[in-house]
Amino acid sequence: LLQVTKKIIHCLKYGTVLGWLIVPEDHSIFVYPQGQSPQFLEDKDDLLPVPNFLPQLQLTVGEVFSWLKL
Repeated sequence: LLQVTKKIIHCLKYGTVLGWLIVPEDHSIFVYPQGQSPQFLEDKDDLLPVPNFLPQLQLTVGEVFSWLKL
């Protein structure tokens, strides 16, 4: 997880607006919004933040993991 987190932080530094780190073992997602503190989402009904250019997208933690079929 540490290596992926470092890469997300690097991308945020160079213009990426949002990063998600999906942790299958815990069915949780770390959200890294540019210029803000990271968020930790683990409730299946938690709504994931999305970039401003996708305002119509509404996605929950539960939906992500149901698609992954872990």
